[in-house]
Parts: sequence; C-alpha cells; structure tokens
Amino acid sequence: MSTSVTGAPGYKQKDYLYRLIISQLFYDGHQQLAVSLSNLVGAHPACPPSDKLSRVVVLGSEADLDRRITMEPVAPGSGIDLEFETESVLMSPEAALYETCYVTAHKSACRCAAFSPDGRLIATGSEDSSIKILDVERMLAKSATPAEQIAQETAQQSMENHPVIRTLYDHMEEVTCLDFHPTAQVLASGSKDRFIKLYDYAKPSVKRAFKTFQEAEDLRCIAFHPSGDFLLVGTEHPTVRLYDVNTGCCFVGPNPSHQHKAAITSLRYSPDAKLYVTSSKDGDIKIWDGVSNRCINSFVKAHDGSEVCSVVFARNGKYVLSSGKDSLVKLWELSTSRCLIAYTGAGATGKMTHRVQAIFNHTEDYVFFPDEKMVSLCCWNSRNAERQRLLALGHNAPVRCIVHSPTGPAFITCSEDFRARFWYKKAID
Repeated sequence: MSTSVTGAPGYKQKDYLYRLIISQLFYDGHQQLAVSLSNLVGAHPACPPSDKLSRVVVLGSEADLDRRITMEPVAPGSGIDLEFETESVLMSPEAALYETCYVTAHKSACRCAAFSPDGRLIATGSEDSSIKILDVERMLAKSATPAEQIAQETAQQSMENHPVIRTLYDHMEEVTCLDFHPTAQVLASGSKDRFIKLYDYAKPSVKRAFKTFQEAEDLRCIAFHPSGDFLLVGTEHPTVRLYDVNTGCCFVGPNPSHQHKAAITSLRYSPDAKLYVTSSKDGDIKIWDGVSNRCINSFVKAHDGSEVCSVVFARNGKYVLSSGKDSLVKLWELSTSRCLIAYTGAGATGKMTHRVQAIFNHTEDYVFFPDEKMVSLCCWNSRNAERQRLLALGHNAPVRCIVHSPTGPAFITCSEDFRARFWYKKAID
C-alpha cells in the first residue's frame, strides 16, 4: 500500500503529484521551472505538457464545496417505505448529533420558518412582522471561522459574509407562515394582518412584496403546489382556499360538507401533487384530491379529539406524519386508512399549550418533535419508533416551529425567546 493509515500520500502519490505539476508547468509555458523541478525530483520518463492538474483542481474544488455544504440532493424515491423494508440501515445522524452553528434574533417571538427546495436558504418570520432570509453556506462558514478572524473583518467584509442576506418588511402584524416557490426565487408569506405576500428575493434591495392577496381571516398556513402555479392556504376559517398565483383567483372545494369544522392548522401537498393533506383544530385530518379539490378521506379525531398541529407527506406519498396537542406523533398509512406507528414519550406532563410540528429528517430515517416543557428535541427511528437520545435545544422559551432541510443534515428551530437557531451535523474529518 502506498498510502499511510493517516491518509498522507505515499511515495507513489507524491511522484504522480510532481509529474502533474511538471506537466502543467510545461503546458502553461513555464519551461525553465518545469525543467528545474523535473531535474530536482528525477522525473522519469520525461513529462509531456498536460493541463490535467488544472482539471483535477476544478473537480476537487467542486467536491470540497459540496463537502462543506453537504447538502447533496436526496435520491428520488428514497425515504420510509414499510411495505418493503424489514431491517433498514440508518445512514443519517440522529438528532443528538446536531449542534448549533448560528443564531439569529428577531425583535419579538420567532414563529415560523421554511427551507428553500435546494436547502441553501432559510426564511424566518416573527411576531415583530419581519422576515429574514439566511444563507446556509454563510452560516456554516461563520461557524467555522475563528472569532479573532471575524473581529478583524472590515465593515465591507462583514456585510459580504453576513448570513442574513435579506430582511423583508411588508406585513403589519405577526408573520405566521412561509413557503418558498419550488422553482422561482420567490418567497410567500402569510400574516395575522390577513395578507398573503409574494417577494422576489433575487433582487438584493427587495423589502416589499411584488404581489399581495387579501384574505378574510388571519393566515395560519400556506403551501405551494409542486408546479408553483398555485398556493394552498389555511386560515382561521374552516374552509381551505386555493389561489392561482398568476391571476390571484381564489378557489374552494365544490362540497361545503367536506370542509373542516374549525381553523386550519397545517396543510401540505404530496410530492406528485395528486393529493394534499390538511389538519384542523377540530381534531381531524383530511386527504384531498389535488385536482378536483374533493375530500377523499378523513381521519376523524386523529389524536383522540385533541387539536392536530401538523401534517406532512412522506416522500413516496404513501404515509402522512401528524402531531397533536396530546404530545403524540403518528404515522398514517393512506392505503389502509390507519395509524401504523405512534411515536410516544414526548410531553411527559401531558397536553401541549402551543402548536408545533413533527417532521422527518432529510432521509426519513428519523422523526423529530420538540418537547414543549423540557425545550428539548425528541427523536425516534421512523420505522420502529425506537426512542433516540434527547437534544437540548438551548432556547429559553418554548419552540414554536421546527423545519428540517430537504437535502442535508440541518434544521432550524424558532422560539418564543425571539431567536432562531440553525442546527447542523458537521462531517467528521
């Protein structure tokens, strides 16, 4: 073997490296330098001109950037599938292995967040009516930079490296929900001021929305259709709305009896857009046809009558993960209309005061759910509900929102303590 245990290059690798350097020098026209180095290292046979080293450096730089961000797209079709899996090897980290890499503060309680589809941006919304957009790569770079180096940055450098890349002010009340457009550089927000707003965050100077829709009730949740042409909207009213993003036209389902009986708490499309799921303060979960807007299934009193706080589809569209104010998390199988798994052990003191989400991690190996009283993160193996170690979330007040990156080992928590914490599982060197 020519490579040592520590990974240092052996003599064969060093010889090859020197030959690449000599060939590159010849290729770039530095014959004298090339000949001198060739004589110094005793290169034999003679090295021909070649730009291979340049190409290796380009590929290496791209690989290094990917490694630092480690937000590689998750393979389509992967995720939880209990029909075929018996013993699945967990390839992703449990919650306890994540650590805080960056903290940003609003002027009041932080209530909502969203990741961009590529996992490179995060938006946070606050009771102070502001929205921040943060760059994930910059947050990771900031956490890896020594404090002494940060202190020596000029004002210009500090601005260029600052993780908060946009701050948006266009609501008059608390921002309650956010969602990124699936393909365009557009962010949607909803607020207690009863407005839905669309922002073009590609513009560095953006502060205000380029499009606004007015609602009749306070906004509670929004979700883009996978095409980006429609926006699903939940408000304090029991009726689910669907907006055409381009025309602003609002649609509702054809059958009033299909609607919930209380305020909507969560809604989400399936990845293929054939279905969407909604939950409500009435305690029910409803599955809807994504084309006709007709309710095709209901899980009545899904959490034994408690308010359902969140619902989300698994990546394959076969399951829905829900959380309730009974402090339980449940996995529902759509083909059989039954609860397959209940994830228990969160909220030892019983019912929750605030609404908070249960989420999958990016590979769907784990389920995450904040414990309100302990301000810690519960984590389970998604397939067998085995409890993992708790993660202390470091907030000084209850967590009101948690969102995981769709592409890598990162999540964000938003709290009543005014702060949003960015969590990340760093690669082991």
